[in-house]
Amino acid sequence: MNTDFKWRHYRGEVILWAVRWYCRYGVSYRDLEEMLRERGVNVDHTTIYRWVQHYAPEMERRLRWQYRPRSFAGSWRVDETYIKVKGQWKYLYRAVTKDGDTIDFYLSSTRNAKAAKRFLAKALRPLKDWEKPYAINTDKAGCYSQAIRELKKEGRCPSDTEHRQVKYLNNVVEADHGKLKRLIRPTLGFKSMKTAYATIKGFEVMRALKKRQAHGFNFTDDIKGEIRIIERAFGLGNCVMADMMNELEIRLKAV
Repeated sequence: MNTDFKWRHYRGEVILWAVRWYCRYGVSYRDLEEMLRERGVNVDHTTIYRWVQHYAPEMERRLRWQYRPRSFAGSWRVDETYIKVKGQWKYLYRAVTKDGDTIDFYLSSTRNAKAAKRFLAKALRPLKDWEKPYAINTDKAGCYSQAIRELKKEGRCPSDTEHRQVKYLNNVVEADHGKLKRLIRPTLGFKSMKTAYATIKGFEVMRALKKRQAHGFNFTDDIKGEIRIIERAFGLGNCVMADMMNELEIRLKAV
């Protein structure tokens, strides 16, 4: 067994399957507990919660270089959406390409120029000069204009990058917000910023894989390719419970 799962009561494959299902299909912890129990895996929903908090961020970290957008350089669509954390609205900044591929995301308690700058700096930081966008499209919020100006002044954003504020161009990212929120809805609200960010990392990486952003590493278009890329990232082989899991996979897709 891989050392990432040392001292765990369950096999690494079972843990990763549970985390992947939760992050991909938008089911509650209690629903997932019942589904697993029906297949002979007796695990409490609080244990699944702990698995998600631990392994979802790790999954995002290990797969980030593999689910890179198919084309970074180009026009970015940047927007923020609202999610509830401990009964209060927080801001999830997100950026996608014009084709809808996930670029990056950032959870913040505030909606201002400082938060927008932190997010854009995070998205631009790992990119080479030729990968950076020639245009960034946002809504008409003034915080983005200020953030982009400051990043250009500091040399972190190309000076020739155009800042557009065209509403209809952001339909791509707004539609993607809706698909992400369908995954967030069963959580019934997060209890802290830490747990919210950890869970959303899992949601975002599974959304990116579903968009086929890691197609070059999957070599197949079916769900098995997605499974293999995650198991390879954690050094796991084929799942010994494959037949059982495939049956449940079909059931989840039908929901």
